[in-house]
Amino acid sequence: MKLNELRDNPGATKKRMRVARGPGSGKGKMGGRGIKGQKSRSGVAIKGYEGGQMPLYQRLPKRGFNKPNAKSYAVINLGLIQKFIDSGKLTGDITEESLVESGVVRRKKDGIRVLAKGDFNAKANITVTGASKSAIAAVEKAGGTLTVAQAAAA
Repeated sequence: MKLNELRDNPGATKKRMRVARGPGSGKGKMGGRGIKGQKSRSGVAIKGYEGGQMPLYQRLPKRGFNKPNAKSYAVINLGLIQKFIDSGKLTGDITEESLVESGVVRRKKDGIRVLAKGDFNAKANITVTGASKSAIAAVEKAGGTLTVAQAAAA
């Protein structure tokens, strides 16, 4: 096999349609835009426009409330922590910093919250910002401790 003999598999690539390049192309003359009108011109953005009538997204009432100072936690399950302990990536006392360093969680955000999904049987001391009651119970049942350390109030 030579470099000049290399080919893609049949059907792997599809020729792109060159729009508005003459009558022989099959997409010539108006280039698939129809005849005249606003949408046949360039620079048109009329997604929510209803001909002057109040658009649907403005007619409907607003709902809900977004808390401006809401906390966003990085969530991990006990099963994942157990997997990292078994592989030797987590050892000793487990803190939020050690969880980030080992790669269990990408970034800390406003803290790390532990949930009880998965099996947990390691005798580990875990210190995090938040945890569910069932997660605390599961760690204590395995013989470890799960401490919820509240972050300093800003």
